[in-house]
Amino acid sequence: MKIALFKESRPGETRVALTPDAVKLLVKDGWTVDVEHGAGERAHYSDARYVEAGATIVEAAAGDINVRVNAPTLDEVARLPEGSLHLSFLSPLLASDIVAAMNERRITICSFDLLPRISRAQYMDALSSQATVSGYRAALAGAQHFDRFFPLLTTAAGTIRPAKVLVMGVGVAGLQAIATAKRLGAKVRAYDVRSAAKEEAESAGAVFVKLGVTADAAGGYARELTDEEKLAQQAALLSEVASADIVITTAAVPGRKAPILLTQAMVEAMGEGSLVIDMAADGGGNCELTKVGEVVEHNGVRVVGLANPPAQMGAHASFMYANNVIKLLGLFGTKGELAPDWNDEVVRGVTVARNGAIAHAPTAEKLGLPHVAITEVKEEN
Repeated sequence: MKIALFKESRPGETRVALTPDAVKLLVKDGWTVDVEHGAGERAHYSDARYVEAGATIVEAAAGDINVRVNAPTLDEVARLPEGSLHLSFLSPLLASDIVAAMNERRITICSFDLLPRISRAQYMDALSSQATVSGYRAALAGAQHFDRFFPLLTTAAGTIRPAKVLVMGVGVAGLQAIATAKRLGAKVRAYDVRSAAKEEAESAGAVFVKLGVTADAAGGYARELTDEEKLAQQAALLSEVASADIVITTAAVPGRKAPILLTQAMVEAMGEGSLVIDMAADGGGNCELTKVGEVVEHNGVRVVGLANPPAQMGAHASFMYANNVIKLLGLFGTKGELAPDWNDEVVRGVTVARNGAIAHAPTAEKLGLPHVAITEVKEEN
C-alpha cells in the first residue's frame, strides 16, 4: 500500500511530515512511498535524498495513507482518494469545514491534537515534540527583540543587571523556554495554575511563583478556571508581570482558542522597553493585544505574536515530527498493509472520523452530525 507525503501549503511553513530517514524505514517495512516534488526542500531535505531512501517523486501525491503537518485545503481534500487515511495536526474544531469535506469522502481522519496523553503514547506525541521547538524559539525571540543584555555583565563600562523573565505556563514549551532563558543568563520566574508544576519549573532553573490560584485536575493536568478564579489570577499576576522585563506566554490549548493570561491593563503596568512574547498567537494569543505574526507596541511595551514557531526550525522540527509519525503509523499498519487495531485506545483516540461517521464527540457537535463512537469494530477499514 502507498503512503503519500505532501508539500505543505500553509504560508511560511518549512516543516515536512517525513524525513528521508523516516521514508527509508517505511520502505524497509514494505510500504510504497510517494513524495510530492519539493516537499522537504524548506527543511533542507532534497528530492534526491528521498529517492535515495526509496521514495518516488511525484507532482501530485495521493495514497492509501496521506501524511502532512498541517490541515489540507479544501482543494487538496478534493484530490485525496476516497476511503484513504489522513494524518496531520488537523485541529478539527478549528477546521470543521475540512473535516466535513473529508468525511463526505469517507476518509479516515486522524489528528495528532487528539492523541491520548498516556505513557506509552509519549513517543508519538507530536504536540510535545513541536512544543519543545516552540519554547526554545520563544526564549530566543525574547533575546532577539530585547534591546538589552540577558546575562549579568560586569565590565569596565559598568555593571549590567540580568534580564528578568517571567514564563507563564510550565508545560513542555514553558520548560524549554525556562531552560533556554536560563542558559542565556536571565533571572527566570515561572507561573502555572498547576501546583505540580513547581518542582518541574525549579528543576529547569526558575523560581516558581505562587499566587494562591490553582486548577489541578486528574493526571496532573489543569482544569479550566472559573470566571472568579480568572479575575483573582489576573489580580495576583499584576505585580509579577509589572516587574518583569520579558513575559513569555505558552498556554496553548490543542484545537481550541488560547486562554487570555495578559490583559491590556497588565501590559500597561510593565515598564517601557519591556516585551511580551506570545507563543500562543496562532491560537488567538494569551495577551489581549496580540496579533499573530506582528509586533504590536503599546505604551512602550512590544507584544510579539509568534506565528508558527516550529517552522523557524524546519529541519529539527521535521526530524522530531517524522519520528512521531512513524511511531503512530505503526499502530495503523505494518508490513505495507493498513490494518488499524480499533481496540487500541491510541488508535481510537486520534481518530476524528471513519467510514463516513464522526467519532470525535466535540467535532460531531460542532458539525451538527451524529456522534458514532468507536467501540468494537469487526470490519476492516
